[in-house]
Amino acid sequence: MRALYVVVALIALCLAPDLAFAAEEGAASPNWGIAVGAGLAMGLAVLGAGIGQGIAAGNAVAGIARNPGASGTIGTQMIIGLALIESLALIAFVIAIVLATKV
Repeated sequence: MRALYVVVALIALCLAPDLAFAAEEGAASPNWGIAVGAGLAMGLAVLGAGIGQGIAAGNAVAGIARNPGASGTIGTQMIIGLALIESLALIAFVIAIVLATKV
């Protein structure tokens, strides 16, 4: 049954571009590159934020494992760092939304 779902999903993905290009001539926006750029920017920002948060959390856990007495200080600094990393991803999200609305 799972193989059937995979086959149906692949067929749907193969047919999606045909549906996207089925619009009348001249109906497409001349600024389609802005939408593509906004999507790529958002994807890269989330990817970078996820990698950064993983590295920060992993190093914080390793630091706490080496020195359990400093867990309060390390935890506080980790939370502040994660908040700053997440704010960069949110700023990229806002920029992507602003760019996407210009299409």
